[in-house]
Amino acid sequence: METIRRIAASSITHVLFAFVAMGGWAVFANRDHSALRAGLAGLVQGGLSACLTLFLKKAVEFLAGKFDGSAPFWAPPLIACIASTTILVLIHALSGTPEILKTIAVPLAVSTSYATAYSYSLTRRRRRQ
Repeated sequence: METIRRIAASSITHVLFAFVAMGGWAVFANRDHSALRAGLAGLVQGGLSACLTLFLKKAVEFLAGKFDGSAPFWAPPLIACIASTTILVLIHALSGTPEILKTIAVPLAVSTSYATAYSYSLTRRRRRQ
């Protein structure tokens, strides 16, 4: 049981899961196009999701400490969402992903939800201390 907990908590596990889940979603979102284009969209989104997973947590932690009042609850997730959207649209446009909006919809929803929940928990924890 301890081994399973260690694996589940591992950053490598989270990064691999993001790659497979969101890369798989991108292939599905682009399924009406050639296998090559859908596969490339999957590789691009998988790679981007893996990288964003690594940096999102640290970005929210950094940003949450930069705001006062109610801003720590909403500003870090908003900034993370805007930055993620910009990166995803730009890279997918450059790589020729056919269905950019469909491709990034789920990864953005997941990452923004995570950033919101994490920012909320950090802010609540800091206010209790």
